[in-house]
Amino acid sequence: MITKIAKEYHFEMSHRLPFHSGPCKNIHGHSYKLIVTLEGELDNNSMVLDYYEVDRIILPIVKNFDHAFLCDKNDKIMIEFLAQNNFKYSVIPYVTTSENIVTYFIDTIKEQFQKYDNLLTLSVRLYETQDAFAERKISLK
Repeated sequence: MITKIAKEYHFEMSHRLPFHSGPCKNIHGHSYKLIVTLEGELDNNSMVLDYYEVDRIILPIVKNFDHAFLCDKNDKIMIEFLAQNNFKYSVIPYVTTSENIVTYFIDTIKEQFQKYDNLLTLSVRLYETQDAFAERKISLK
């Protein structure tokens, strides 16, 4: 029987979009909500996957991002400033749009979920505000 499970995470993070012509060019932050959804067959314990296992995979990334500044690898101005002032920051290989943050999560976690034969799909939804989100869904097969 195909079943979906989901786990929700919350974190505070700041970023900027250097290319943006509006206010998002400035340093600003969001209260992010991340929802990780897995779809698959029930295992021998009648679970899609134990929620503790989902936490084991997701929480290290969330903790790394929480109360940090997220930088695009090409934003040398911010990386230098944050490093020189001993601020918490994380660098990803993309511009820090919500669409790309979702891509980062998918790219980082998909291999760990592919180890489970019963899992079929992985979906990551990231709310940047209460009413705006980006989402990606991939096949794990």
